[in-house]
Amino acid sequence: MTVRLRPHHLLCMLTFVGEGYSPAFVANYRRLAGRLSAGEPIEIVSGPDDICAPLLSDEDAHCFGASVAGRDAAALADIARLLGRELETGAVIASDQALFEKLRRAFSAGVTRHACTGCEWSSLCDRIAGEEYKGALVMKFSRPETAKETSARRRA
Repeated sequence: MTVRLRPHHLLCMLTFVGEGYSPAFVANYRRLAGRLSAGEPIEIVSGPDDICAPLLSDEDAHCFGASVAGRDAAALADIARLLGRELETGAVIASDQALFEKLRRAFSAGVTRHACTGCEWSSLCDRIAGEEYKGALVMKFSRPETAKETSARRRA
């Protein structure tokens, strides 16, 4: 199986700490976080995805809005540039530690944040990224060790 994600959710998942639009939304996202952390592949989709599922019974759900489609286009372009490959609907990418670390470093550096402009969750994402993704539920982030930390551990 694959986890179906719209492009901007490739960024949202980096800072997911268990907050969301409703209890059903959060429960669903937690299940998906587990699947992604277990290495289940990601299929890029256009429009509502597996994360959106609990919201789709509301015909006014923002998942269908033009602003969200714009976020998807911006995220897809940023992520494709970062990964050095063309990405389009239907593409399947590996869900692994290397991908998440690369995405998180770029997110922290602002390289992949074009899709975040005007997003109601930006301040939460800024805080989580600023705290080195502490509490993030999709694949833990390991910051690179400094030479000083490595040599101190060798001496111990």
